[in-house]
Amino acid sequence: MSEPIRPPGPLLTLKIDVDTYRGTREGVPNLVRMLRQHGAHATFLFSLGPDHTGRALRRAFRPGFFKKVSRTSVLEHYGVKTLLYGVLLPGPDIGRRCVEQMRAVAAAGFECGVHTWDHVHWQDKVRESSANWTSHIMRQAEQRFRNVFGHPPATHGAAGWQMNAHAFAEHDAAGYAYASDGRAMLREDGRLADPQAGPYRMPGSRCVQLPTTLPTLDELLGRTIDGHTITTGNVAAFLLGLTAGATRDHVYTLHAELEGQKLSPIFEQLLSGWEAQGYRLASMADYYEKVQHQPLPDRPVAWGELPGRSGELIVPGPIAARPGESRG
Repeated sequence: MSEPIRPPGPLLTLKIDVDTYRGTREGVPNLVRMLRQHGAHATFLFSLGPDHTGRALRRAFRPGFFKKVSRTSVLEHYGVKTLLYGVLLPGPDIGRRCVEQMRAVAAAGFECGVHTWDHVHWQDKVRESSANWTSHIMRQAEQRFRNVFGHPPATHGAAGWQMNAHAFAEHDAAGYAYASDGRAMLREDGRLADPQAGPYRMPGSRCVQLPTTLPTLDELLGRTIDGHTITTGNVAAFLLGLTAGATRDHVYTLHAELEGQKLSPIFEQLLSGWEAQGYRLASMADYYEKVQHQPLPDRPVAWGELPGRSGELIVPGPIAARPGESRG
């Protein structure tokens, strides 16, 4: 007697931000190996221009920056050389020097998309920048993507979860059906603050937004939550506690510089744990395929702060009423 067909489980979408030259060269191949061992899908979002990580030190005067840096051991995970790029050392051009590593990701069957051109430049400048500046940066990254992969990108995930209105308009101009540029709001305990968090469209836009719904490792490590300090020894169990029950889809953002390098044992635990919970480990394309014909809400975007991260990020605003609807 044949085994009954089981309905597919919820999706755990793996969105991989690749910020640096070192992360592309070392972290990305490690992640490909781990993902293939688990038969997992994922989306790699590449920084395609110069690595100017050292210029991020200008954020030192922002509230919460030093606290976050001290908790997450930036020097340990990124290395001295990376932290000097763009300051005392010239920033290597990632899209020129890491073509082999990037193409290997696509050859292994993983979805690839655009993260940004220059990660630090985008994260620090885009919020207040003009339409011309925004368009130039985004189209520069898209052209480099074509040069590397031989076809235009299908998706985008904003560096630092930073965008502006012109950048969202560029998504429609580029024909992106989906992107993951922002976050869902989280409580101090890491759980979703908004029960309606999930895919949405901005009013007037065709592009579906797939927001990150789980905290990232660098937002958790070193914090004390519910009386327990989160360490490398228990952070996987903490995250798996947030997804236990497998009752909804999630998007998890990981970083080639963290989960792809010294924190890879934690990622191995997460992959095994999510599989055991019944999740399908998915790409952004998989998630879009699942929700594209569903009646998604219209939500404008706003700025919000998340526990464990300094500065404001793109988050969804209140669900907007469509013409003919009223909301009390």
